[in-house]
Amino acid sequence: MSTVTLRKLSLKDYTEIVGEKEIHEIRTLAEKLAGKSVVHVNSTSFGGGVSEILHRLVPLMKDVGINAEWKVIKGSKEFFNVTKTFHNALQGKEIELTENMKKNYLRYNELNANLLDLDYDYVVIHDPQPLAIINHRGKGKGKWIWRCHIDMSKPNEELVDFLAPFLAKYDTFIFSLKDYVKGPLEERNVAIITPSIDPLSDKNKPLPENQILATLERYDIDPNRPILTQVARFDPWKDPLGVIDAYRKVKKMMPGVQLLLITSMALDDPEGWVYYERTARHAGEDYDIHLLTDLMGVGNLEVNAFQSATDVALLKSIREGFGMTVTEALWKKVPVVGSNVGGIPLQVIDGITGFLVNTVEDAAEKTLYLLRNPGEAKEIGKRGREHVLRNFLITKHLKDYLSLFIQLTHEN
Repeated sequence: MSTVTLRKLSLKDYTEIVGEKEIHEIRTLAEKLAGKSVVHVNSTSFGGGVSEILHRLVPLMKDVGINAEWKVIKGSKEFFNVTKTFHNALQGKEIELTENMKKNYLRYNELNANLLDLDYDYVVIHDPQPLAIINHRGKGKGKWIWRCHIDMSKPNEELVDFLAPFLAKYDTFIFSLKDYVKGPLEERNVAIITPSIDPLSDKNKPLPENQILATLERYDIDPNRPILTQVARFDPWKDPLGVIDAYRKVKKMMPGVQLLLITSMALDDPEGWVYYERTARHAGEDYDIHLLTDLMGVGNLEVNAFQSATDVALLKSIREGFGMTVTEALWKKVPVVGSNVGGIPLQVIDGITGFLVNTVEDAAEKTLYLLRNPGEAKEIGKRGREHVLRNFLITKHLKDYLSLFIQLTHEN
């Protein structure tokens, strides 16, 4: 079991952004949890929204007086292939759930349970990969929480049936949206907590103009031509091929437009390279389509620069648990064209902070509208930032967790 090493963060540094009242309320909640311990368990410390959140949330939990840890499970390539299949199935994909898959999944969950110290007041298990660890929880008195980050609005019922005995052992559940609470979970203790971004992180802090321009130059992107961006895994659920199709429709009307498809290749996503290659083939030899990954030196500061320079951000997902890259773009005052699925409508208020779309044609039409009406696009971007400030910053996320822990403590 790998315990993730984390940098120190201080809650007081957020005062200028969220105000003294909010900071005081968080500290007051934390005082009720003095001496309590929490461990977060997930499948990777790098790549994807869950790890980004935990890199900021866990240090802030420590700063307010909680003994907080973050541990990452171990697994073979075969195990992560199985859990990727589970991920897809929970989002509605038809799969053949074999006995070998079940055995592999349970074997690695048992292995990790034996490596993991379970003696915490709160054990937060993230997503399906380590879900069955609870089968080996022992006699600890801690409260166990399953935090689901994915879109479970139409889950594969066969897989839900397989996971149901493990789900039944949890004390409570966290989802991003009420619509994801299905089947056996509807009668259980459920908290609705949305993900968040950290406004002080390298990906979201303000960057000087010269740094943004230098980054664009390094990756051969023209700041004087329109820029469209989708930041998302190369994954069929994120529909990068559909984004390219929408871009091509826009390009017929605006030949100078550029498209950036940006991702980090997550360690727990073996499907990523397959879909990267498929996306690259679909892009062909259009040099205005840029496929940008961490393996090309694209880190958080570079993503920040690309998003800050973007005219319109897209997230054309087929399923979407929440869509933190929407939050990131809105925080930078960039209007978003996003699919009307999952957690995107929580953020993209149609016509107010961006546009919700259902098809490639819709996405192209709304993107063109924003490019042709820069004044309106700017106002939409401003409203987007205000929406994020009120609802989707890491400080609110911390506050929601503290409130849940207090509630669970009172249930003892």
